[in-house]
Amino acid sequence: MKSRIYRVIFEADTRAGKLFDVALLVAIVISTAFVCLETIPGFRKDNVVLLKTGEWILTGLFTIEYVLRLYCSPRRKTYAFSFFGVVDFISIMPAYLALFAWPSSYYLVTIRLLRLLRVFRILKLLELSGQAQFILRALRESMPKIGIFFFALIILVFLEGTLMYLVEAGVNPGFNSIPNSVYWAIVTMTTVGYGDVAPMTAIGKLIASAIMLSGYAIIAVPTGIVTAHLSRADRSGDSTILPRRECENCGLSGHTEEARFCRRCGDKLPHV
Repeated sequence: MKSRIYRVIFEADTRAGKLFDVALLVAIVISTAFVCLETIPGFRKDNVVLLKTGEWILTGLFTIEYVLRLYCSPRRKTYAFSFFGVVDFISIMPAYLALFAWPSSYYLVTIRLLRLLRVFRILKLLELSGQAQFILRALRESMPKIGIFFFALIILVFLEGTLMYLVEAGVNPGFNSIPNSVYWAIVTMTTVGYGDVAPMTAIGKLIASAIMLSGYAIIAVPTGIVTAHLSRADRSGDSTILPRRECENCGLSGHTEEARFCRRCGDKLPHV
């Protein structure tokens, strides 16, 4: 019985498994629609019973599904702390938090939309999944450089905000504190430009002009870092990653198609 449940819930190579996954995705979309509709005052007032009943029925079904996943998984801890395991758990928790402790947390159930990523597994889009893994790997490799860049950027906007505070304070109510000035510097450097705060002095406008012009170059830096890693990986001829090729010993997935042993535990991988 446990193996049958596992095949239906975790696999998509049978008719029952495909139907289960499609029904799950439909339920996720309906649940998210209920949350969105509940934020519309007129609709919520006229259909409060329908919305609440439908959402709790779906939450109950998602809870049963999560329990069944834990029950039939051969590696419960691996599933529970995997990406989808964590998403499955936190997607049902907001409803219970809203019931017992934090009412507004109910709207966080839209986290369930992350579960729609299972569509790659359902449709067996291994090539697209491999490309997604390719991009994610480039992003992971870029994170240290991007982290250093953002740390330097935080220091820069703080200094720019402080400078604008010294120039504009006393004549411009929008720069009445360093935090407000830093907020203005961030909005200006990112070229968002809300317009709620603007410099009034000639020196302040000159500084603002320099920040605006530098913002274009600064915004391009993270994109350039990620693009460089993508190009490097593409030139190196990285092998296609198969997200469903999973180590039977430790459960690690995402091995290349020519890999013969798990990169985490060293156990021999099953053939593709």
